[in-house]
Parts: sequence; C-alpha cells; structure tokens
Amino acid sequence: MRRIISALFLSLSTTMALAQGAAPLELAPDAPDRHVVVKGDTLWGISARFLKDAYRWPEIWRLNDEQVRNPHRIYPGQVVILDRSGSGGNPQLRLGTLHKAEPRIYSASDRDAIPAIPQNVIEPFLAQPLVIEQGELSQGPRVVATEENRVNVGLGSKIYAGGIANPAPPLWHLYRPGPALADPDTGEVLGYEAIYLGDARVSREAEGEQATTLDVTKAKMEIGRGDSLKIAAKPELTNYVPRAPRAQIKGKIVSIYGGVGEAGKYSIVTISRGKRDGVEHGHVLAISRTGQTVTNNFEDRKQSIRLPDERYGVLFVFRVFERVSYALVMESSRPVLPRDTVLTP
Repeated sequence: MRRIISALFLSLSTTMALAQGAAPLELAPDAPDRHVVVKGDTLWGISARFLKDAYRWPEIWRLNDEQVRNPHRIYPGQVVILDRSGSGGNPQLRLGTLHKAEPRIYSASDRDAIPAIPQNVIEPFLAQPLVIEQGELSQGPRVVATEENRVNVGLGSKIYAGGIANPAPPLWHLYRPGPALADPDTGEVLGYEAIYLGDARVSREAEGEQATTLDVTKAKMEIGRGDSLKIAAKPELTNYVPRAPRAQIKGKIVSIYGGVGEAGKYSIVTISRGKRDGVEHGHVLAISRTGQTVTNNFEDRKQSIRLPDERYGVLFVFRVFERVSYALVMESSRPVLPRDTVLTP
C-alpha cells in the first residue's frame, strides 16, 4: 500500500469565490478556533462544528469545482483551523500543524481519509437497493429451486439458479421486484424498486444443462423460487464534498426505504429527481413541508388563508439513478414524510 508522510502544514486553494448574491457565511454559535481530526469524524460533522449550514463546506474551504469532486484528503491527527478574518471578511478553514506537531504516516487510500458522511450508514445501500425498469429482473438469472423444495429458505440454505454462465462469478445479490416509484406531483412512473433479499455464493458451477448451486450467505428476507440474481459488485464509496446544487432543483420524497410511514435522522429516502434533472452525488437538498390552508369564521365571515411552507431539515444525496435518487436524512426537526418537498437550499 502506498504511503505518504503527511505535511506539517497544508493550505487549501482559495480560487473559489462565493456565488454572486449568496448569503454571507454564518458560523455556528459555539464554533471552535480549531478541531483535531479523529477517527470517526466526517466532513459533514466537522463542517457542522464550524458552520450554521453544514452544506456550505466548500465555501469556507474556498474549493473550486474540481476540488469539490476530488477533495483534498483529510486524515485523523490533522488540525482544522478557523481563520475568522479571512479575505473579504469571510471566515476560512485550513489545515494546520499536526496534533502535538508529531510527524505521522498516513495512507493515501480512501479508507483512511475521513468520509463525507457516515459511510457505515449508507454502505449497505451503495450496491442495493436497485432501481430498475419494468421486467428487467426477469431477463437475468433466477432461482429455479430451493433445498429440499422448501417454499422459502434463509441463511445457510442451498438454492439452485438457472441462467448463470460459466465461469460463474462467485458472489451474487438476490432481488425481488418491488413497487413502482411514481412522481407524487405528476404520477409518472420513474422506475421500480428491486427489493434486496440477501447474498449467495456459488458452491458448484452448472454442468451441461444443470442448474448452478449457491449457498445463501446473507438473508434479509426469505428467498424462494422465482427470485432474481445479480452479480454482486463491490460498493463504490464516493467521497464528494457536501454541497448545494448550483441549479434550482425541486422534487418530492417518493418513499422511505423499508416501507415505514415516516423517517428521521440517518433514514434513507427516495426522491423524485435524478441524473436527468441535474442531481449529483454529494448534493444537499432542503426538506420542506407545504403549508396547509386554514379556514376560520370571524364575525360570521369565513376566511381562508394558506400557511407558509416550513423548511425543517436537509438530506444528502449518495446514490443517483436516471430519474430518482437515494438520500440520507442528515438533519430533521420533525418526522420526514412521503410527498414532502426537497429543493435547493
């Protein structure tokens, strides 16, 4: 593994000016002068210690577009310093001397640098669930039989699949077609969610016209005949800096992962905007609820008035498909509900 000696002092680029018309950066009320990075920190968490709006991280670091997509690595042991008298009166963060000024060796690999958000929360969702077109799963390998012809099987059981060509990839995900994901505003079907069932490993390749034998190594749900298999790809852990979209994006929360009725912090939600709408990994969107219309009778006269929309949280987009995206709720002062609005903050 390639290793590098971390420099005792590192300053980040100052080439990014604040977007014209953007509100001044507002520091958190208890923003410290410095923070020593420790294992378990995230870019979001460190930003929230210094800024009222954590998603404005790129501005306080003065990052340009390329750096936002390929940020400088920040490692445990380094010190983040707040310069309150930055150029133009805007505060700025920089990396200073290492903790106790001790030379330390750090790996250049992604796993050692701190991530943008808690990756232990989203990692299971980076390879699954899937958003698919109608009928897509039926075109690939499927479970044709289970051990001892049981209706459903679980962890440690054998399953038999047809449609896997030799040499067979060793690891597979199992899926079942799920509900349609429809835009709450237009009713347009944006895709179909494939429900993740578990994992299986090939134990015997097919011979001739025989089925391939697999052992179930993980079971989130019961697995049965007709369920589909897809090659298990290694999750790609993106490390984009949390940032607001440059364009105005507005959509709705389609559903909450797991079929629950409401969500909170670190819940996964599906939103009705994707690549075609300009959504990218790392985008931060505000969560808002449309104000209700209330009616009152004042002096025998009925009066109706609409209450203002209320912004009550933010979410972080970590997986993007063509027409929908998955996002992690980062902050929420009330329960998150389907049909709530998501928009550029």
